[in-house]
Amino acid sequence: MTGRRGANPTDAATGGRLGRWRDQTLALGWLVLVWNLLWGEINLANIIGGLLVGGAVLLFFPLPAVTFGGRLRPGALLAFAGRFVVELVTASLHIARIAVQPRYRPRGAIIAVPLRVRTDLNLALTAEAVSLVPGTLVLKVDREPGVLYLHVLDTHGPADLALARDRTLDVERRIVRAVGSADELRRVEPGPAEKGIAQ
Repeated sequence: MTGRRGANPTDAATGGRLGRWRDQTLALGWLVLVWNLLWGEINLANIIGGLLVGGAVLLFFPLPAVTFGGRLRPGALLAFAGRFVVELVTASLHIARIAVQPRYRPRGAIIAVPLRVRTDLNLALTAEAVSLVPGTLVLKVDREPGVLYLHVLDTHGPADLALARDRTLDVERRIVRAVGSADELRRVEPGPAEKGIAQ
C-alpha cells in the first residue's frame, strides 16, 4: 500500500517558476500599458518601446515579489478601461477649463484614503490608475495600513474631499472586480444593507 507523503518537489519548483513567470508577464503588461498612456497614443512603436523599457525595469530594478492570487475577468476589465477613458477625458477638460479661466486660482488639498484591499498589487494598481487622471496625484503610499495620500486639485469644501475619496474607492472597486480574488471582491462590494440604502 502506498500513500502520498507530500507534494513532488519537482512539481512545486515548476509551479513556483510558472507563478513567477506569470507575475512577471502581468507586471510587464501593466508597464507597457502605462508607457503607452504616458505617450498618449497606443501604436506599434510605443508597444515595442514599452516592452523594451518594461523589460529593462524588471531586469535591472527587480521589485519585491508580488503574487497574483486573483482571477482575470475580461468583462469587468473592459468596463474598467471604458470608465477610465471617460474619467480621463472629463478630468482633462476640467483642468483645461481651469487653465484658461482668467483670475481663477484653484485650491488644492491633501487627503488620506484607506483602501480596503491592502495587497501590494492592489495598492500599486489603484495608485497608478488614480495618478494617471489629471487633477489627482499620489504623494505617498503607506504600505502597512494600505493608505494612499493624494493631492486633489480644485476643492471647495468637505463635499469635494468626500467625492475625491469616493472616486478613489470606486477605482479600487473596479480594479478588484477586474483582477481580484473572490475574498477581495467581498471586501469592496457593498453589503446587502448598504445596497438597500443606496437604492
